[in-house]
Amino acid sequence: MVTDTNPLQKWALAAGVALMVTWGVNFAVTKVVLAELGVAPFLFIRFLAMPLFGFALLVAVTRRHFPRSWPRREDLARFVAAGLIGHTAHVSLVMWGINLSTAFSSSLVLTSSPLFTLLILALLGAEKLRRRQLIGTLVAFAGIVVFLSDKFVAGFALAGAGDLVLLLAASLFSLYTVITKPLVQRYGPLNVMCYSLLFGAPPLVIATLPAFLQAPLAHVGAAVWFGVFWAIAVSSFLGWIVWAWVNAVRGLARSAPLQYLMPPIAGLVAWLTLGETFTWLKIVGAVAAMGGIAWAQLGVRSAAPPDAG
Repeated sequence: MVTDTNPLQKWALAAGVALMVTWGVNFAVTKVVLAELGVAPFLFIRFLAMPLFGFALLVAVTRRHFPRSWPRREDLARFVAAGLIGHTAHVSLVMWGINLSTAFSSSLVLTSSPLFTLLILALLGAEKLRRRQLIGTLVAFAGIVVFLSDKFVAGFALAGAGDLVLLLAASLFSLYTVITKPLVQRYGPLNVMCYSLLFGAPPLVIATLPAFLQAPLAHVGAAVWFGVFWAIAVSSFLGWIVWAWVNAVRGLARSAPLQYLMPPIAGLVAWLTLGETFTWLKIVGAVAAMGGIAWAQLGVRSAAPPDAG
């Protein structure tokens, strides 16, 4: 039996906390990158790079057994659905939502994805929604409403629209999580990422190519390009691999609470670097939302990590 005194457990905990810091910082980094580069050009770069990174790692891991990694015929439809929902739709909505919203709001709203996972599983009859989970869900949604209330009172500003887009993105990620659960069990997380990207990336690469070609790339500074590298290679690709390892060592149930470090970190970084300000009403709403999400997940064996961009 593996305990917390095991050195591997300590390394996994340290890696998980470091990853939450990385993902928390990434919301502010992504805001700057999107403002300088544009959403569509960034999506083009991301969905051109991610499959290359993924398949390079898959080939290195499987070597001469790489042809055996191809999904079985009966699973192809599920891989296609996972790619279109989890990558084409979800990631593009996340980027548009972050661009319209703020770093702190984005991190908080995206952290709500486990709630949608619980609701989807309950609707499918795969898991009974317990009273504790129902109460936590209601408290979390109430907290999010309180947190966003000032935006909607101001007349449905673009930031409010961005938060609604992020809520939709969080629900799509939850649907992706449910769809890929049996695939991860059969193929492993690396295969699922690679082959869902194989089907999900091409539509966005094609759709965003004209915007990428028209973007003033020559005028983009080195700091912004480092931000692109951070957001894609470090936060998204390397972060995903580290999170999979942390979950494998510690288990999903023990790793899931680490996710609630992201919004405070994102808020602090946004305050220090982007000048974001927070009223007491927003802080109370954020605390209620994160508390409700945590309460709803108590006793759940698995939880879906939010996409941190």
